[in-house]
Amino acid sequence: MTYLVCFLFLSVILFYRLRQKQVERIAFTDALTGGMNDTAFRAAYEKLAARMEPSTYAVVFLNIKGFKFINEYFGSAAGNDTLKYIYSKLIRHICTGEIAARDNSDCFFLCLKEHSKEAIRYRLQKMTVDINSFNASSDIEYQFTILQGIYLVDDPKLDVTIVLDRARTACRQRHGTDPCSFFHPEMAKQMQLEYELNTMFEDSIKKRDFQIYLQPKVRLADLTLSGAEALVRWIHPDKGMICPSDFIPLFEENGKICRLDLYVYETVCAYLHKRIEQQKDLFPISVNLSRAHFKDLNFLRKFSELKAKYGIPDGMIEFELTEYSFLDKQQREMVKNCIKQMHRLGFHCALDDFGVGYSALALLKDFDVDTIKLDRQFFVDMTNPKAQTIISGFIEISEKLGIHLVAEGIETKEQMELLKQFHCEMVQGYYFSKPLTIDEFEKWKDTMQKQKVFK
Repeated sequence: MTYLVCFLFLSVILFYRLRQKQVERIAFTDALTGGMNDTAFRAAYEKLAARMEPSTYAVVFLNIKGFKFINEYFGSAAGNDTLKYIYSKLIRHICTGEIAARDNSDCFFLCLKEHSKEAIRYRLQKMTVDINSFNASSDIEYQFTILQGIYLVDDPKLDVTIVLDRARTACRQRHGTDPCSFFHPEMAKQMQLEYELNTMFEDSIKKRDFQIYLQPKVRLADLTLSGAEALVRWIHPDKGMICPSDFIPLFEENGKICRLDLYVYETVCAYLHKRIEQQKDLFPISVNLSRAHFKDLNFLRKFSELKAKYGIPDGMIEFELTEYSFLDKQQREMVKNCIKQMHRLGFHCALDDFGVGYSALALLKDFDVDTIKLDRQFFVDMTNPKAQTIISGFIEISEKLGIHLVAEGIETKEQMELLKQFHCEMVQGYYFSKPLTIDEFEKWKDTMQKQKVFK
């Protein structure tokens, strides 16, 4: 009996240990590549750092440029096969005492026993060449571009999260055509700025530090106001005016842009509601809508509820989508359905930065947009005959399709006169007005109506 009890006891312990190892293996293994996952990489790095000499290692963040193209055009299965293939190539170049792992997406982390920039560049170049070696035996002509952010580990005691963030930041703040970027102290300042902006966001929303500026759209036929675009400005009590280029891309990346878009939209609704109460005439206002919203199938419900709450008539709010919102094939059908839903709910839809991508005309065929906003780059050199032909062609196409057209970034009288000759419907830009506070806009509008200053 004693032997049986001992046997059962030992069996339970053995089973528990085997089970624990199995759980640990699952927890530390990337299901796709079969190698280390992010959690395992962090644990392995911390173990390595405990005995690491200063200035002997580097952590590398690898981002596969254009990976979405593979998912979109060849399907998610091909995308997964590609990630497995890339990992298999990377692991061939990893030496004893080094680490490689996938970062839960289409990115990878490496920890290399190198501290010389030249040596790191050389090894990463060899990895890239090896990854692209499939071209030699394949009918597919495709080159992977591997963007690389490197942090040289001078202090092994630095927290692993900070180390990984610095490698990722180096990749994100890469400049020019060089795929390789090394972290430097200036990037730390940018990281600190981003941290501060994220920390200040909620408080600034509550205190209404984000203010709405309106830039007029002018109808060229009679030089009257045809609408306005709402632009957000962050005026912080301590930091002053914060540049949109500092916070818009950041909030696009971390998802806060959805909250900010809704804030801007509600502020516009409140402004239009006030004009209704004051029995003033209404005019359409366009608000920017990030493609991040399309991750939520029901995102328009909140916008529709606010429209009803403030009693905004149909056709007074227009959502501006950038061309990039349409490029993700997995989202295309959803975007198409959302535009139809926008129309059912009484909203209009504009395609912003029209013409900057390669599929502009195809978008007009496939998506039922109400307005296109011709990008400012077309008007930089309007003396160019080719530019004139392209501009007049877009104007003619929009007329035939029954789509409104706005020329953006108009700053000179020469630009305006030429657009008049082409029968352009609307223009927006500094020639007529910079973005204005709501009070400034009201004065501008009154002046325009009373004095007809443009005539």
